[in-house]
Formats: sequence, structure tokens, C-alpha cells
Amino acid sequence: MPLPPEFHEIAKRVNNWGRWGEADEIGTLNLITDDVVRDAAATVRTGRRVPLALPLQQDGVQTGIVPGRVNPLHTMTQINYEMFGPGTVAISDDAVTMGLQAATHWDALTHVSHSGVIYNGRPADTVTAHAGARFSGIDKAPYIVSRGVLLDVARAKGLDRLPADHAVSPEDLDEAAEFGRVTVAPGDIVLVRTGQVQVFLAGDRQGYGFPSPGLSVHTPEWFHAHGVAAVANDTLTFEIIPPEIEGLWLPVHALHLVEMGMIQGQNWNLEKLSTACAQEKRHAFLLSAMPEPFIGGTGTPVAPVAVF
Repeated sequence: MPLPPEFHEIAKRVNNWGRWGEADEIGTLNLITDDVVRDAAATVRTGRRVPLALPLQQDGVQTGIVPGRVNPLHTMTQINYEMFGPGTVAISDDAVTMGLQAATHWDALTHVSHSGVIYNGRPADTVTAHAGARFSGIDKAPYIVSRGVLLDVARAKGLDRLPADHAVSPEDLDEAAEFGRVTVAPGDIVLVRTGQVQVFLAGDRQGYGFPSPGLSVHTPEWFHAHGVAAVANDTLTFEIIPPEIEGLWLPVHALHLVEMGMIQGQNWNLEKLSTACAQEKRHAFLLSAMPEPFIGGTGTPVAPVAVF
């Protein structure tokens, strides 16, 4: 089924190809300037730190719906091995096999394509079996530190968790910004809380992923207008599933990653952050969300930390 005219109309309005030059591979991360980072650091007042990652574990969020995207399989390769002889210092080592998008993660700009292209109009076949992504792999995003802004859509509506059929709209984002008394500015990293991760934390892995609240196909224009550098949320699918437009799967992925060049994150645990923002009486903070520099990777696990 070809992408509908509505998708292409939105794509034209949010497209950033060539905005930072033909050679650009990081898209909206260009908006995180030295000045933005300095201002973000100035938000730190108490030093309170809030972790936002889910544990990397074998019974994690992945249920097998995406072939090959496996939860972390942790194996001990050495246990108290006296490699220099009896009585010497012993070592223990381990190894992990996992999908790079297995748990809390960033999607690289090459995670999806549409119409045969990736961000900045490059051919989709530059993502190869042996080398991974030739352009815009996650390794091209060496640092992601900026002001983080929590848009607590659920709390703004007086809810602990959004209903599974709720598509987060631009109006919802405005309402959450007003609720948090925060103005989203260019270079910000926006975290959108739906409360859906509570389903996983309660032990319902299947119910966590489908059906799920998530971002509406109309929200990319909101992020584009506000100059958002990156966005993450607390769901498996990121966008509303089942989709708003019948047959149009993952349109928000395509608009963010391909058209805008804006990385996005999934499976972020925003529950403790919601509590901290309420206690601190502010919804902006310094956010460190450094990607692991997998060469050619189309995603990466991340352990984000909000600092107040």
C-alpha cells in the first residue's frame, strides 16, 4: 500500500534535507549548540539525579514480534579465572547478545526508510548487511546532552496512564507544557510521558506493546515548529498502535527519522521522573543520554539520567 497523500503533505512541511548541508548526518542534533548545552547546565540546582532506563534483562520488553530483536542474553565467559596461575589475581568476564533496540534506546536516523531513501535523501541501500549504516549510523551522534523537558501528558489530564487508544496530539503537548509551566525551546530534548511503561513494570509484557497510546501523526509538525532536537517516550511502539490511518504503519518514525532527521527514543521509564518533576516543581532539567557508538548501528541502548 503506497503512502497516502496526507503523509507526503506533512513530510513536505517538516522536511529538513539540506538544512545543515548535503553532507549532514545528524539532523536536528545540530540544534544542540554550545550555548544550548551551557544553558542546560545552568538548570542544575540541587544535583538530584533520576535514572530513566529499564534494566537490561532476558525477560525484557521484546516479545518476538520483530524478528531478531532479542532481549539481552547475559553469559559469563570467565568466573574467578586465575589467568596468571594459582593464587594470582582472578578475573570474571561476561558477554551479552541483544538487539540494539531491545530496551531503553535511541533509534538512529537509519532505523527506517521510506520510498527508497533515508535522511537527507540518501539511498536506503546504503544500509548494508555487513557494514550496517554507511551514513547516519548511531556512531555519528557522538554526544546527546541538552536541556530535557518532560511533557507529562497523562498527569496534565489528571490521569496516571493514558488509555491504550489515545493518540497524543499537538494540543496534548501544549496542554502538558502549560501543566509543567515550561516553554519548549530549540535544542531541547522532549520526553513525552503516557504512563504506558507501567503495564510492563506490572509484568504484562504483551499488553505493554499492543495496543498502545503514542504520538499522533500530527505531532512531528509540533516538534518541527519548536526546534526540538530529539524526542523519547515511555512506550514500545513510540506512536499510536494500531495506527490512526488504516494501513499506515510507523508514519511518525518515517517523518521523524527520514524527513526531519530527528532521532527518537523508546522504552524510557519516566515514572520516577514524573514524581521528581512534581517534587521539584519544574519540568526542565539537564539530560545526559549518550549513545553507545556502535559503528553503523541503526540504534543503541542508552542509560539516560536527568539532573535537577
